[in-house]
Amino acid sequence: MATVEAPKIVPLRSDVHGKLKVRELGTFEHVKNAHMVPVTAHEFARLGAEYPIVFVKNSDTDQFQSVALLSLKVGENLFVDGEKWKGVFVPGAVRNHPFVLAPAGDDKEKLMVGLVENSPVVGEEEGNALFNESGEESEYLKAKKESLVGYLESDQMTKAFITILAEKDLLTTQNVAVNAGGEKINLTGIYMVDEKKLGELSEEDFADFRKRGFLPPLYAQLSSMHQFSRLAKMQAGA
Repeated sequence: MATVEAPKIVPLRSDVHGKLKVRELGTFEHVKNAHMVPVTAHEFARLGAEYPIVFVKNSDTDQFQSVALLSLKVGENLFVDGEKWKGVFVPGAVRNHPFVLAPAGDDKEKLMVGLVENSPVVGEEEGNALFNESGEESEYLKAKKESLVGYLESDQMTKAFITILAEKDLLTTQNVAVNAGGEKINLTGIYMVDEKKLGELSEEDFADFRKRGFLPPLYAQLSSMHQFSRLAKMQAGA
């Protein structure tokens, strides 16, 4: 089996990367083996129409993260078909590739734009130039940076949202059994919103959730559970 090269993230610099170009989603090779991708609360409504949205727990930090499931099996992505994405809405984490916002050195508050240098979409031959001939940022790169900042803000709101869910004990672990073309697949280690406990929230907490804009992503996550049957059909045909 082919091994997937670990992403090599480096600070984006005009003197080093002046000639580089990026093929805009010309390939989804970087996520072809990803059965889940991180998603932000702002994306839940659109993503929930296509993918199950669940929460997973980082065993090292005990922190929860919201993810969209792209397959019922580890190591495969049912939405990647050659160079095409089979879904309508591509998650932001996939669209932002090969760019990331990362802490600049020891100062966690200061961020830099990083580039996944060894990504299959990065090269000198074809795609969108990152810098012009005088070393200034291209319009493409400026737009990408804006998108990254917007994504970071969404990500920070999502962390606050998930922290509240955990504090209010609204996340429950569930084992999901799915039949995919006669094959029974058991999913473990996933969490979802406990609808019963959500209904038992105090009026004060519920009003706070509404004020902070947490209700739409909550309901979107719950309704996204219907997409397990869609994944099962895709899995059966894979």
